[in-house]
Amino acid sequence: MLYDEAYLARTEKMVRTHLPDWGLPPDAALQLLSISENATFRATAGPQDIVVRVYRPGYHEAAEIRSELAWIEALRADGVVPTPAIIPTHDGRLLNEENGDGTLRRLAAFAFVPGVEPTEGADLAHWFTRLGTFHARLHAHAKGWRRPEGFARKVWDFESMLGDRPLWGDFRAALGLDAPGRALLERTALALKDSLAPLTTPESFGLIHADLRLANLLADGDSLTLIDFDDCGFSWYLYDFASAVSFMEHSPLVPTLKAAWMEGYRTLAPLPADADAQIDVFVMLRRMLLTAWVASHAETPTAQAMGAPYTTGTLALAEDFLSRRG
Repeated sequence: MLYDEAYLARTEKMVRTHLPDWGLPPDAALQLLSISENATFRATAGPQDIVVRVYRPGYHEAAEIRSELAWIEALRADGVVPTPAIIPTHDGRLLNEENGDGTLRRLAAFAFVPGVEPTEGADLAHWFTRLGTFHARLHAHAKGWRRPEGFARKVWDFESMLGDRPLWGDFRAALGLDAPGRALLERTALALKDSLAPLTTPESFGLIHADLRLANLLADGDSLTLIDFDDCGFSWYLYDFASAVSFMEHSPLVPTLKAAWMEGYRTLAPLPADADAQIDVFVMLRRMLLTAWVASHAETPTAQAMGAPYTTGTLALAEDFLSRRG
């Protein structure tokens, strides 16, 4: 497992070594905030308060990370959505690198922003209405933004999710999956592939955040801040809603959240006439992608919290998805 205790201890030591690059002492208070694709730490020393992301080795190339950071800077410069500032090193680098133990490690720092993850409850639809407007702004910016030369981000299409080049592992390796379950998911994948083919057009497919799930939203009073553009890439615009309901696709709240998100989106931009049906396809696609992710990232707290029961839920959603398609 990548993020075992020894690895995290080495990672923390490396972060402390690099804190002076951002003007903090090596003995600053350091708190591990999350482990997902990356390990993220909060470092505090007096008034200085930053978040240091240590990128997962082998996931993104340097050009991809610099492209992510370039979009964040453009979004902030253009006042599109609230998202934390990138903190450059004292010599002006947005991306920090080291190769001390033979493995190239990459780090970036962001301003700490207060807030908490919205939770399932009565107010969640309110946040999804707001999120719909934010997604509309992100999509409009992506369509009009002149990307810098060398811009490179992953493409989140069927092949990179469930097809021959899966970025997050093979859904057939899902935890607790038996032969009948595997056959059910294979039928679902084929149905998804057929459904997605006509939806892949220049008008429907472009640069998106791709991971604005609840854990990547910070609510503070009535303000909402978007974080973690690590998975931003090229995909279907409506897939952004599916990523917003990650790990809760089975919740009875999802139809309400979908309606709220669409209402917010439409205040700034039109949606396709069949957006409601399209979103259902993307939710199933995301669920199967995350089922693969849970198996391939079994060392992360999120994957451990999901476990084999998440696969069981995926099978139930797949049965329902196929039955509704006839």
